Amino acid sequence: MQAKYKRILLKISGEVLAGEKGSGFDPAKLDVICKAIKQTRDMGVQIGLVVGGGNFWRGRSSENMNRARADHIGMLATVMNAIMLEETLRNLGVPATAQSAIPMNAVAEPFSQREALRRLEAGEVVIFGGGTGSPFFSTDTCAAIRAAEIGAEVIFKATNVDGVYNKDPGKNPDAVKYDTLTMDEVLAQNLKVMDSAAASLCRDNKIQILVFNLNDPQNIVRASSGENIGTVVTV
Repeated sequence: MQAKYKRILLKISGEVLAGEKGSGFDPAKLDVICKAIKQTRDMGVQIGLVVGGGNFWRGRSSENMNRARADHIGMLATVMNAIMLEETLRNLGVPATAQSAIPMNAVAEPFSQREALRRLEAGEVVIFGGGTGSPFFSTDTCAAIRAAEIGAEVIFKATNVDGVYNKDPGKNPDAVKYDTLTMDEVLAQNLKVMDSAAASLCRDNKIQILVFNLNDPQNIVRASSGENIGTVVTV
């Protein structure tokens, strides 16, 4: 396959790493996702990766829990996922580095835009853990920021649905899927592509988003080659 993009930012949820287990890691799921990432990298695509932490932690454990502290726990969960992805990719022969926005030098390299760019140019997959390093920001916002910092042409948002719909297709059988949207339409209609902060960042930095289903990890390869899948959000 011929690559359409030189550099992408792949955003995947933590939940997908759990597979059918629902929490923790599913080694088989990790393996097929990382093999698809390897195929994409072997096509010459430079890959930055932002991962969520929902396979370990989501939100607050109770209403009484401080939101900032809950977000800190979530950020630590994303670092665990980044390390696991790094290790799985390396076991497949793919050079990969986990960086963390929260300093923890013993387990992950501190985030550095300059170092991330150097590694991407050298053909490494760079996995960004720790979110933005600050509470109250989602990993979607982190993906938008990192995409801008590394000069990614597009954000691949790999989800459990095959694109963007006008309403939840799991609850509404009459939901309509969009093939293309503009970022202004996403914001005006409050469509659940990314949170508003992330969508605004993408619009302001002219980064398009491609939303597709990760139940088939080969969709990463197909998307990288320009195949018409999912929903394209343009700026």
